[in-house]
Amino acid sequence: MGWTAWCEQLLIQAQGGSALGPWAELNKDFYQAFVQEGRWKMYLEGVGNTLKVAVLALILGVVLGLLVAMVRTFHDQRREERPGFLLGILNGICKVYTTVIRGTPMMVQLLIMAFVGFKSSRNLVGVAALAFGINSGAYVAEIIRGGLMSVDAGQMEAGRSLGLNYIQTMRHIIIPQAVKNILPALGNELITLLKETSIVTVIGLRDLTKAAQLVTSKTYGGFMALFGVALVYLAMVMVLSWLMGRLERRLRSSER
Repeated sequence: MGWTAWCEQLLIQAQGGSALGPWAELNKDFYQAFVQEGRWKMYLEGVGNTLKVAVLALILGVVLGLLVAMVRTFHDQRREERPGFLLGILNGICKVYTTVIRGTPMMVQLLIMAFVGFKSSRNLVGVAALAFGINSGAYVAEIIRGGLMSVDAGQMEAGRSLGLNYIQTMRHIIIPQAVKNILPALGNELITLLKETSIVTVIGLRDLTKAAQLVTSKTYGGFMALFGVALVYLAMVMVLSWLMGRLERRLRSSER
């Protein structure tokens, strides 16, 4: 008798009220949570949606964060020179953005985005990625700003003395040096972002956590499904941590 047929027989025995041993019970729960009716496909779809939201949100967050960090850094560096009116307005907008986003819960922002801002949209992945990207941008902005400010001020003066404008100096001199300082914090932000995507279940998106909830509602047993999902998240985080570690080591080796 094959493993699948044995698990189906165990399921029939359990439904009939027969007591199963611990090993047989675990096999039955595993079969119900991942194999029966092809439920593993739900988890696979959930992993795909989770990664889509996380990657798109990270890209948007880094772009937003970089823009906000550059505006605020430029404003802070020109305090003694009295920044222009437009720069002051942009800096004020950036400060309001980071204050509001960092001061309100992510779930509330997601609900506002899904049920107020884009209530008629069917593209839940896009809505979730936009909400998480805007949220992540506020944190990434402070990470990048800290990294930019950590670079010696003489580097900016050296770039300007060579005839480079502010943007060119940032791109070719300041940012490459700051990346090495902010990479660990950005890696932590990516890991946090990946785990936080589990709350997209509140808007009905079928992510990894939603798949476990749907399976639990069908099997009336959440241990195996939820434990399995936790292991998948752990595996993804471990892979990301390993990749970030390799990237950090490569950057360090380039300094020698």
